[in-house]
Amino acid sequence: MQPKKSQAALEFLTTYGWALLVILIMIGTLAYFGILSPSKILPNRCTFGSEFQCVDYQISATANTFKLRLKSAAGEPIDVSAITLGSEGATQYACSTPPSNPLAWKSGQIIDLTWSGCNSASAGMVAGEKGKILVTISYNSVVSGSGYTKEVKGEVFSAVI
Repeated sequence: MQPKKSQAALEFLTTYGWALLVILIMIGTLAYFGILSPSKILPNRCTFGSEFQCVDYQISATANTFKLRLKSAAGEPIDVSAITLGSEGATQYACSTPPSNPLAWKSGQIIDLTWSGCNSASAGMVAGEKGKILVTISYNSVVSGSGYTKEVKGEVFSAVI
């Protein structure tokens, strides 16, 4: 009687082992062909603090440019002292030609910013894939002056063209 019980247990475990192996092969195949890639499923987005509203954006790996159209929602005129770019990868996303900073950005005004000479390939921005660029804007109110600098962080997650 003992050998039959152990044989039934072994057959039970072997059947579940084969089923688990088939499931792992299916998941591996789906991941290999990119069906399980979450970045393809997530929508494009551009988020900033309440001081700025993102109107439009574009990440280009073929032209090595980054374009951003922002609307000031600060409620008063501001002076932008710096706009810096970054990324989450080992190599930071950077551009050799930054846009000229607007000196007096009025409330409700829309500004087009274009960076060129960007290191898209080395930062992992590949055409057809999605990429994330981190943007930091340092500004101060015109009334308060440069002694009261504030910083707003935002991100652009978009398909790279």
